[in-house]
Amino acid sequence: MVAGAVVALVARSSRQLAETLVEIEAEKGAAAAFVRDLADVKAAASVLQNVERELGPVDILINNAATVAPLGPTQSVEPAEIEHSLRLNLISPVVLGTSAIPGMRQRGWGRIVNVSSGVVASPSGMIGANTYTFSKAALESHTVNLAAELEGSGVTANIYRPGRVDTSMQEWIRGQVPRLVGGGLVERFRSFHESGALITPRASARSLVVRLTSNETGRVWDVADELTKSPSS
Repeated sequence: MVAGAVVALVARSSRQLAETLVEIEAEKGAAAAFVRDLADVKAAASVLQNVERELGPVDILINNAATVAPLGPTQSVEPAEIEHSLRLNLISPVVLGTSAIPGMRQRGWGRIVNVSSGVVASPSGMIGANTYTFSKAALESHTVNLAAELEGSGVTANIYRPGRVDTSMQEWIRGQVPRLVGGGLVERFRSFHESGALITPRASARSLVVRLTSNETGRVWDVADELTKSPSS
């Protein structure tokens, strides 16, 4: 139920959606784009209905939308900034998942993947990104609990840690003013880029796609596990 899937892309940037559609179509794939700000809980709650109306049932849900903002010392962060981050990083995936589950249960098959971060395993690695760090930790806890709730239904829920991917988020962090958000954080991300430690979005996505037919549930899938496999494994 993965090969030949029609992809629904949801994001707030019409430009990035258009670019991704071109890439998918160049590979002879089928996709449709839906412009939504998933930090808006009402938009998150309704978008699956729009997708199913246009494309049919949602069998695979990958929650990848997130923000690393706000950055800076925790005491300097405004509560409104924390709330916005949590709506996008945590509440949106929960809402999208619970919207998709009834149909998946009815069909006896479904895959929910919540994209997290390796920072959950080492929170001190992103000093200055406290909100991002604890939002991803909470998302992982939710996912494991949800997997246990769905056990035996044919619907799985797993976590994916995509690794250090060369994305616009990485670029944005590198461009921050060190004295405002923390010099250690900015320099660390600049060093990732300069040393060639970043992987491409395509490589990370490929590592996830091959796992989607698995019946595993409640697991933390890390890109490193797949990338370090030998060709014969």
